[in-house]
Amino acid sequence: MAKLHSQTLAVRSGIETDPVYGAVVPPIYTSSNFAFSDFREPGQFDYARSGNPGTKLLENTLAELEQGAGAIVTNCGLAGITLLMQLLEQGDTLVVPHDAYGGSLRLFKALAQKGHFNLEVVDQTDEQQLKQALASKPKMIWLETPSNPLLRIVDIQLVCDIAKQQGTLVAVDNTFLSPILQKPLNLGADFVLHSCTKYINGHSDALGGVVVCADAQQAEDLGWWANCLGLTDCSALNNYMVLRGVRTLSARMAVHQQNARQLVDALRAHPQVTKLYYPGLEEHPGHEIAKKQQAGFGGMFSFELKGDLNQVQALLSRLELFSIAESLGGTESLICCPSTMTHRSMDAESQQKAGIAPTLLRVSAGIEHGDDLVADLINALNSLEA
Repeated sequence: MAKLHSQTLAVRSGIETDPVYGAVVPPIYTSSNFAFSDFREPGQFDYARSGNPGTKLLENTLAELEQGAGAIVTNCGLAGITLLMQLLEQGDTLVVPHDAYGGSLRLFKALAQKGHFNLEVVDQTDEQQLKQALASKPKMIWLETPSNPLLRIVDIQLVCDIAKQQGTLVAVDNTFLSPILQKPLNLGADFVLHSCTKYINGHSDALGGVVVCADAQQAEDLGWWANCLGLTDCSALNNYMVLRGVRTLSARMAVHQQNARQLVDALRAHPQVTKLYYPGLEEHPGHEIAKKQQAGFGGMFSFELKGDLNQVQALLSRLELFSIAESLGGTESLICCPSTMTHRSMDAESQQKAGIAPTLLRVSAGIEHGDDLVADLINALNSLEA
């Protein structure tokens, strides 16, 4: 059979694999342990923390979508980051972006303070800073592109080309785009991380993370660490729900993107909006790089509101179709104020350095009708003027 498109792989993974009853959808195996046929030799599965049929199916599906050699499903996105940190030793250097997701930065800084590794935080969109950081030959560089919450873009292939010359590992947080819109391993990355809680699950009802590896041996080694540290997701129901979400991922991403673009276009000329952050805009820094390495611009955007936190509170109180919540990537539209929500673990100085203004609002466009979303947001903005 010819090579299948990602949309087809996502839908067909695991279909008609039940050998007992021929169920079209794979069954849920809730057992925490599995019987040995011989006490000296376990079967494919022995204890659910080490894996179960549903977990393995989800791992294979996500590895195939990212075109990797193996994947490890974890109990959340931060568990996936913790897993990748096991590749670093005392004295190694990790380079991370200054505007990364607040939870990621909190973890990086906490581990560095405990002496697990040396940490260098740089503006990765500044080519000079980036090259200087790479010149020190760090053990790993962490990319988040598009970044959270300002949608900054980093040239993955450029970083990988430099990193490969000196043995630096490249890990990319691909949560904002999913494997439907960006495949970092094809651009030279060693690892891809997703918070499966977001677009991959897509229904705001299951937690999960995944690390996809370009190298099979690294996948095996990280799988050992995940089991050893208890970072795996051994919930059969949880993994079943995430896989269910994967089946509609391509279709959902199309609507997420369509609605995000419609909302951005509606906001561009509004007097209450002072700045817009969306890679699909030609004036957005990194727009050309995004066009080169992405298959679309995604369903996320941010904007800065005119005024102060009182204006933010007034706007949010008038919205009816946007839930005020920290997550993203669900079927429902969400809006958050990063300075007080997703990035509140960063102090004011760090927020300012990262460009996170107090009046910045981040939007995850859902899959409701775009006209309804635009009407709701514009009406709320217009009420501020009144």
